[in-house]
Amino acid sequence: TIDEAIEKANKTQYGLASGIVTKDINVANTVARSVRAGSVWINCYLAFDPDCPYGGYKMSGFGRNLGLHALDNFLQVKSVVTPVHNSPWL
Repeated sequence: TIDEAIEKANKTQYGLASGIVTKDINVANTVARSVRAGSVWINCYLAFDPDCPYGGYKMSGFGRNLGLHALDNFLQVKSVVTPVHNSPWL
């Protein structure tokens, strides 16, 4: 069954990517949402979009590559405050 396939896929300690082959888009969406993997390919394989983050779940990979999410590894949040004369908030 579909539930058994999802359970089997999620039992592995790795989760880099998964593939789904089906003619039923509802099944594809259900499985894609349920499988714990960093990438899910539906009726294809090894398809990459440079704007999408790439990386695994669980014991697969270390962080995210590609896309805006990859930039988070190199950024630090900082607040900079300076007084503005005649500001109603200061």
